[in-house]
Amino acid sequence: MRRTLLTVTMSLAVVAGAAAPALAARPARLALPEPTGARPVGTTDLYLVDESRPDPWNPEASKRELLVSLWYPARKAAGRPKPYMSRAESAAVLESYPDVPPAALTKVRTHARVGAPVRPGRLPLVLMSPGFSFPRATLTSLAEELASRGYLVAAVEHTYESAGTTFPDGRTTTCLACVKGQDGDKVAKSRVKDMRFVLDELLDGRWGKVADRSRIAMVGHSMGGYAAAQTMLADTRIKAGVNLDGTFKVEQPLDRPFMLVGTAKHAPGYGSWDAAWANLTGQKRWITVAGTDHAAFVDYAVLRPSLGLPAQELDGARALKITRAHLVGFLDRYLLGKDSTVEDYPEVTDHSSDESVGRLDPA
Repeated sequence: MRRTLLTVTMSLAVVAGAAAPALAARPARLALPEPTGARPVGTTDLYLVDESRPDPWNPEASKRELLVSLWYPARKAAGRPKPYMSRAESAAVLESYPDVPPAALTKVRTHARVGAPVRPGRLPLVLMSPGFSFPRATLTSLAEELASRGYLVAAVEHTYESAGTTFPDGRTTTCLACVKGQDGDKVAKSRVKDMRFVLDELLDGRWGKVADRSRIAMVGHSMGGYAAAQTMLADTRIKAGVNLDGTFKVEQPLDRPFMLVGTAKHAPGYGSWDAAWANLTGQKRWITVAGTDHAAFVDYAVLRPSLGLPAQELDGARALKITRAHLVGFLDRYLLGKDSTVEDYPEVTDHSSDESVGRLDPA
C-alpha cells in the first residue's frame, strides 16, 4: 500500500526527488489563512478513553486514549486563540530539520478562540481524521473554515499514529505505529474503531445537544481518507465522505456521497482510486489539483514555505483555498441540501465523467 508508512520528513516535505533548500536565517511569520465564513470560530479539546479495548500500538496500555479537537461557530469571538501545537509536538514534527527552531510550530497563528460560547441550534457534524504521522493540528485551516460556515468539526488524534501527541497531564506520546512495513489495513481498521467511539461519545454527551444526528460527514487526509470510506461502510450514521489524497480500498458498495480530491498523480489510471471508484455507488466526484503534493491539502501547504522547507509548486494559500472551496461545496450539498457556488479554478480537473472509471454523478 502506497504511503502506508509516512515519516515525519515525508509529512512536511513531500516533493519527489527534491533536496532540502538552504533555510532562511529567520522563518517568515507563521499563520494559517483566515476562515472566510460569516461566523467567528470557537474551539475546545476533549480527552476520551475507550475502556472496551486495549491500545493497538502500545502493549502496555489496557485502554485506548484519544484526544479530539472541536471547532464550531461561536456567538462571539471571545477567549484566547487556540495554540497550534505544544512545544513537544512541534519538536517531534521538526526533528528531521535541525536548522528549524524546534518550537517553531508553537508560533503558528490560528483563528479559533478557546472556549468561545457555541452558537445555539443544531449543527451539522464533520468528523476529521489526519494522515498517518500527521497530528490532528494539520487539519486546522480546513476545520476553521467549516466552523465559520456553520459546521461542528471534530478532528481525532489517533494516538501513537502521530509524530507527537501531548495529553492534558503533560505526557507526549510518539508514533509507535510508524514502523517499516506497517499494515495499512490494520491502521484503517483501528481508525474505524476510533471514529465510531468518538462519534458515540459526542452524540451521547454534551455535544449531542449541539450536533444534528441526521447530518454527519467524515473527511480524511491520506490514511484518514482510507478510514473515512471504511468508517462509512461500518456506520450508516455518516451520510457523506471525502478522501484527500489517500490510497484506499472500497471492496463493497458504498452508496452514499463520496468525493476524491488529489494530486495530479491521482488521475484515472492510478490503481487504488480506479478500483475504489467502481464501488462508490452513490453520488460521487473525483478531482485532481495541479501543482500539489501529498501534504498540500492540509496546513503544511502554507507552513512549509514559511519554514523554508520544500513545498508544493502551487502557492500554499491557493492550494488551501481550492481545498476549502470544494469541501464546502460538497458538504453544503450533501449535508445541508444547498448549492454553494465553487469558483472554476484552472488548476482543478474533474474526472468524474471519465468513461474509463465510471458514471458521472455530479456533486
